[in-house]
Amino acid sequence: MRILGLDLGQKRIGVALSDPLGLTAQGLAVISYNRDEEALERIAALCREYAVEQIVAGLPLNMNGSRGPAVREVERFAALLKKRTGLPLTLIDERLTSQAAERALIEGKMRRQKRKAVRNRLAAVLILQSYLAALPKTE
Repeated sequence: MRILGLDLGQKRIGVALSDPLGLTAQGLAVISYNRDEEALERIAALCREYAVEQIVAGLPLNMNGSRGPAVREVERFAALLKKRTGLPLTLIDERLTSQAAERALIEGKMRRQKRKAVRNRLAAVLILQSYLAALPKTE
């Protein structure tokens, strides 16, 4: 079962995809957009192209676990995406994934301009990988 992982942002969305067995996550794309409709269609097209059966998106809770304006925005967009694709969509805690992605890119000596283009995709990989790791394992 293929699962799509998303790091939802106001201007860019990082996209990751699981392997067919749901064991690993690979970075797929970064979608830059100006209008929700644009992003929704591109994500729906990826879901069709890769026969995605489920979507996982990061929920940007505050460090103390409270819900701020960013959470409401992600929930609004997630509801639109769920309606557009008809796929089950799960929101998971994404605290620190963007910072972890940035740290990994800095440690890899990636230049600042290039990091900007990759950070969202890597964050999506981290979100999806944490979801896959939490799934019950079948023998």
